[in-house]
Amino acid sequence: MTHAKISASLLGADFGHLADSVALAEAAGIDEIHFDIMDGHFVPNISFGADVLEAVDRMTDLPIDVHLMVSHPDLHVQRVADAGADIMTVHVEATRDVNWVVDKIRECGVRPAVAYSPATPVSEVRRVANRVDRILVMTVEPGLGGQSLLRETLTKLPEVLAIYEELGLSAPELAVDGGINPDTIGLAAVAGATTFISGSGIFGHPCGIAAGVAAERAAAGD
Repeated sequence: MTHAKISASLLGADFGHLADSVALAEAAGIDEIHFDIMDGHFVPNISFGADVLEAVDRMTDLPIDVHLMVSHPDLHVQRVADAGADIMTVHVEATRDVNWVVDKIRECGVRPAVAYSPATPVSEVRRVANRVDRILVMTVEPGLGGQSLLRETLTKLPEVLAIYEELGLSAPELAVDGGINPDTIGLAAVAGATTFISGSGIFGHPCGIAAGVAAERAAAGD
């Protein structure tokens, strides 16, 4: 069985004690940090910026996946790479030429990934399938933490895998983001997800961060 990669989304953390939240999540055995950058334009919310990313990078040795929910993502790639991104996820809806942005990310020495919002057909994956090794299927509308998982989005996961098989490519790292918690992570795992981005499911767990991570691993069958 494939190891379930747990990515802790800092949108669900206690912003007033961010370093403590990161340390507790790392001690609980998460695999990476998920860091959302929102610009108030591509999505209505505004979140962290590159300066906070630099601070988080100093807090942990874990990989940091930066999710660019911004218009004109190409304008942010170099700064975000310099601030500490290990993976950079860009939305296909945010740019006319996603492959060009993917190239810019790779030129900065960062792993590129591509995200698809709920309304975007995953047939679009064919445009980038041989250029990225992580595909992110949004399981909520991007831009706000704490939403409930849209179960209909899970049907996209086997579609992505079928496209990769059709193209003769190895299956990608298949990530889900939005509404992932101990009650829903199993559904995403059965549908084919391998990376589970979770904010409130970890940081808002009633028994604490370690219990949230353990519960998600157990529910994912890891």
